Amino acid sequence: MKPDSVLLDRIVAIAEDAGRTILGHYGADVAVERKADSSPVTVADREAEALIVAALRAIDPEIPVVAEEAAAAGTAPSEGGERFWLVDPLDGTREFIGQTDEFTVNIALVENGTPVLGAVHAPALGETYGGLAPGTAWRSGRDAARRSIAARSVPAAGPVILSSRRHGDRDRLAGLLASLEVAEHRTVGSSLKFCLLAAGEGDIYPRYGETNEWDTAAGHAVLLAAGGSVSTIEGTPLGYGKAGFRNPEFIARGLG
Repeated sequence: MKPDSVLLDRIVAIAEDAGRTILGHYGADVAVERKADSSPVTVADREAEALIVAALRAIDPEIPVVAEEAAAAGTAPSEGGERFWLVDPLDGTREFIGQTDEFTVNIALVENGTPVLGAVHAPALGETYGGLAPGTAWRSGRDAARRSIAARSVPAAGPVILSSRRHGDRDRLAGLLASLEVAEHRTVGSSLKFCLLAAGEGDIYPRYGETNEWDTAAGHAVLLAAGGSVSTIEGTPLGYGKAGFRNPEFIARGLG
């Protein structure tokens, strides 16, 4: 199995199937449980993950799958190895509960610490993003037509800064915004921030505070395919397969 357009098409189909499962619960009176870290989880998270994990194992049962809910339950692999899948079946569960439409299905293939294939599907928005090697990023809407996307250089008017609506260090973010001539600051849910950078609709996404690898890998892959980058605060490329699958703080960028 190699990370090519055929494999990406299969992963996109899996993500969109999971999206339909999620939408079957959207807007309903869904019970919300709390995990050990106090983050919310619903039946939509669990059903989507079960669908994705089964489909990935059908593609190649030898490739480990690290998925959010299995990790929370202590049943996911303890490490990824040279090649593994990272899955967030419902990234932005709070957005799902709050019915903002800004939640996604994230599936990424990681090889030697780098996300080499990624699919991000936003079921309520009817949007899907995919990417492999540099220059291959695309976005599709409800008409299913795929349109190439690319990260942009920072406009003369200044960067558009993207940040999480519900997470991160607000004081540090305010300090960054004050230090730059910013054209716009937008708050966006889930991995859509990476996708907007990839589509040239934003320039910088600083993330202060920890995240999990399944939160970022698929969007990271799409952004890399669009010409962007993700690095730690110290400036090194953000890698995957770390102990506990936890990310340090990072900054995602378009072309500069």
